[in-house]
Amino acid sequence: MSEVVRLTLLSHAMTDAMAAGRFPTDETLSVAGRRQVGPGTELGTVEQAYCAPEQRTRQTAELLGVAATIEPKLSDLDCGRWRGDVLGRVQPAELAIWLTDPARAPHGGESVVELIERVAGWMDSLAVQRGRILAVTHPAVIRAAILVVLDAPPKSFWRIDIAPVSRTVMHFRGHAWTLRSNR
Repeated sequence: MSEVVRLTLLSHAMTDAMAAGRFPTDETLSVAGRRQVGPGTELGTVEQAYCAPEQRTRQTAELLGVAATIEPKLSDLDCGRWRGDVLGRVQPAELAIWLTDPARAPHGGESVVELIERVAGWMDSLAVQRGRILAVTHPAVIRAAILVVLDAPPKSFWRIDIAPVSRTVMHFRGHAWTLRSNR
């Protein structure tokens, strides 16, 4: 086993909610999403695999042929009462609060700051491991992980785009995480 933790965060494939601009629920992958991923997707060697509990992440892992352990800390950002709603139906003032103040959650769900803290705690738990780890999760979780690694301010959260089935690779060597690549 390697002396370093290599963490590959893989964003789940496309869903109908993503295509329609709706806040996510526990939806399945869309037909297009199922075509985005398959056993031919190159992951390299994986010694430990995790996925978020939502259907779309479990299905992505299954399509990759990966037996992943469900990890609740990889759950998507909780959008509270906005869950399943179309972005355009949210009150502009509430949306502005959410997009500009990462400590607030006007939808009654989870704030961006709370998500970042949750993801940081999970990443801390990986620091004692070694080897290649895969986590199939959500764009919001990957954004949070990037902010943790870069020690960037939470207000930067919405400035990071994570595409479906994209990979973000991070390493932990001794005392700190580094961002290896994002593709």
